[in-house]
Amino acid sequence: MMNRERSITLLNTAIGDELATVQQYLYFHFHLGDQGFKHLAELFKRTAIQEMGHVEALAERVLFLKGDVEMAASAPVVKITSAPEILAKALEMEEGGARDYNQAVLDCESNADSASKQLFERLINEEERHFSGFEKHSDNIKKFGPSYLALESFNAEVHAAG
Repeated sequence: MMNRERSITLLNTAIGDELATVQQYLYFHFHLGDQGFKHLAELFKRTAIQEMGHVEALAERVLFLKGDVEMAASAPVVKITSAPEILAKALEMEEGGARDYNQAVLDCESNADSASKQLFERLINEEERHFSGFEKHSDNIKKFGPSYLALESFNAEVHAAG
């Protein structure tokens, strides 16, 4: 039999992590945009919006289980402004999210909560997709050097103007 409180705790923990991610990614978005890295800044903005969708889905499940949604970020914003370091932090965050959600899947399974399990499985796929997007940029910086981001932003502006 499902223990609702156990599921609500798992879901609220995930909400706190997602809120921390939203705040961190918006911080990265602002700083990357200020540095002229528009393409990468937009990637962080889009990802933050997707993470907000995760918060919403998790909160809806908490409410369905008759729990209260805890809206407290689980971590403070880390003040990083260097693009390579930003990408390294984002990779770490996405990998950690997927790892935590894999554990939540196992916990939900042992708690007979298949709906929450399915939600966490969906989130794992999305976290892995985010990881892949950040990894591409990180790999390109390693291959082509720091000017890669400036050139990419310049090319995006040229295509937008053309």
